[in-house]
Amino acid sequence: MGGLLLFTERTREIGLRKAIGAKREDISTQFLIESIALTFSGGVIGLILGWTVSYVITSLGLLQTKVTLSSVLLAFGVSAAIGIVFGYYPAKWAASLNPINALRFE
Repeated sequence: MGGLLLFTERTREIGLRKAIGAKREDISTQFLIESIALTFSGGVIGLILGWTVSYVITSLGLLQTKVTLSSVLLAFGVSAAIGIVFGYYPAKWAASLNPINALRFE
């Protein structure tokens, strides 16, 4: 539901785009791309943070850690799935807005 809140904040923008001729597919595509970009960015930050924490723990001698390719792929896969699933519903909702009502939205 957090994604829906983000898009309700942008309702006027969506209404304006629809009023000047944007199609449902254009708006849907825009929001899905934004969602995937945010997901990818979060995945990269998480990967860097995970490698850093792993390195620090190993360097301190607390535990022997290892980051494997399968764990990296799993993390990116889960991140991508979450981004697509939780980006699709708000994108679909945004694309179905009536431009007149969206422009009046406060």
